[in-house]
Amino acid sequence: MTAAAPARPMRIGLSRDDLAMRAGLVLLALWLILTLALPLWSLLAKGFQDRDGNFVGLANYITYFSTPALVQSALNSLKVSLICTVIVVPIAFTYAYALTRAVLPARWLFQGIALIPIFAPSLLPGLALVYLFGNQGFFKKLFGGEIYGMDGIIVAQVFYCLPHATMILVTALRTADARLYEAADALGATRLRVFLTVTLPGAKYGLISAALVVFTLVITDFGIAKVIGGNFNVLATDVYKQVIGQQNFSMGAVVGMVLLAPAALAFVVDYLVQRKQVALLTARAVPLVPHPSRGRDLALLAFCGTVAFAILAILGMAVWGSLIKYWPYNLSLTLSHYNLAAADASGWGAYFNSIEMALGAAIVGTAVMFVGAWLAEKTRGFGAMRGLVQFLTFLPMAVPGLVLGLGYIFFFNAPGNPLNVLYGTMSILVINTVAHFYTVGHLTSTTALKQIDPEFESVSASLKVPVWRTFGRVTAPICLPAIVDIAIYMFVNAMTTVSAVIFLYSPETKLASVAAVNIEESGATATAAALCVLIVLTSATVKAAHLLADRYLFDRLQAWRRR
Repeated sequence: MTAAAPARPMRIGLSRDDLAMRAGLVLLALWLILTLALPLWSLLAKGFQDRDGNFVGLANYITYFSTPALVQSALNSLKVSLICTVIVVPIAFTYAYALTRAVLPARWLFQGIALIPIFAPSLLPGLALVYLFGNQGFFKKLFGGEIYGMDGIIVAQVFYCLPHATMILVTALRTADARLYEAADALGATRLRVFLTVTLPGAKYGLISAALVVFTLVITDFGIAKVIGGNFNVLATDVYKQVIGQQNFSMGAVVGMVLLAPAALAFVVDYLVQRKQVALLTARAVPLVPHPSRGRDLALLAFCGTVAFAILAILGMAVWGSLIKYWPYNLSLTLSHYNLAAADASGWGAYFNSIEMALGAAIVGTAVMFVGAWLAEKTRGFGAMRGLVQFLTFLPMAVPGLVLGLGYIFFFNAPGNPLNVLYGTMSILVINTVAHFYTVGHLTSTTALKQIDPEFESVSASLKVPVWRTFGRVTAPICLPAIVDIAIYMFVNAMTTVSAVIFLYSPETKLASVAAVNIEESGATATAAALCVLIVLTSATVKAAHLLADRYLFDRLQAWRRR
């Protein structure tokens, strides 16, 4: 008899849920390629073409690096970014140290004041400094120099970047083990020695991240340099001048790529540093509770009070400037500057366009970010596609808004691209904003999803419950606080963004932040300040509503978990 052939192992096919998850992951990858990768590729390609679209190799780059004025702008950007980093990080560290390691009265108030600059477009501190120290400023003689130029940019950037660095350092300083400090006290170590050997090493990764974030924010910001930069040119304003002023898109692409390089390098360094970070809190760790120390607490209270006063003074100056009838000759109050139609053809339409765009970015962005993170986190296998998605989701963190907006011009406005029907519409503003801020929303979603016990999915699979039903009934409700956080983050950033959308609006879709830039260019500083104040009030109101809703959702979630 002929021996029977050995049985072949059975191949288990993919389930319907697995196929649906993989299909969703492919769609997410296509979305990210269309909204991120292809625009950046178009930008890169444009730098090798002349004005007529002919390939010229490195000619544009040679022209750039052989033009002293353009090279000087790059050096100016690096200089200002380094100086601001050196100034902001120590201030933010001391402020964060006071919030986490001192016993302060009204701690919540100091925390809230530190976040105020986040709700303002970057040009607001520039406008406030014009009122304070400009040619007709209230305290011009006290400044001791010319506010227009490098000094003004540095002062405004300190205001703008401080909350970002403070939030990072507050998080870093909160992760402390009280046992280390108890051991140091038992060994008789001085406070300075404890600070140098325990506190600083424990916060070193936060310090590095804060420094890189500040450096990136300063070198890529457009609004402050545009308002108060004067003749001090930087990379961000060079991009604007090349594209808007000279219509030289090829050279604009080159400057954009030069602007991208330091921002991308800072992101890579931060990523490599964070990979080396280890957990500072173990299961046996004891949370550090600050104890009263009269001298320390009073000194830190005075420091926080000074910083908070400076923040409120800049914001208050912008508000006051928007209410002054004719600065500085007629200081009587008026609401006439809030008649936006008198200074800009878009009038109040720009403000309502911003709200429409912010709502669209919050809804679309939150949905894409959370569902995308869920697909990337829960899809089984499919490693190559998950790796591609992971790379694309981190890409926006390294790309300045101006660079991404410039890439959108070259990609979406290309004659042969069927998607060029989106150019100049509200849709492209929403898409661009979602792409620009995608990374933070994705990371927030991933963090929330990792906190869910995998047993939920296992039980659902054993009961043959479709994965989409588990997502709707279990995953999304549990992650609802994180989902709301992402929506608020997108709304606030969409209201305040300038650089990413400065090239993409049409007369019908002009945004409030862009209108403020145009109004300031025309000399109507008070109306520009009024528009910035409206943005701050809108963003702060939405955030306040979020805090109330967050408390409600937290209570509901706790009740749901107790069932």
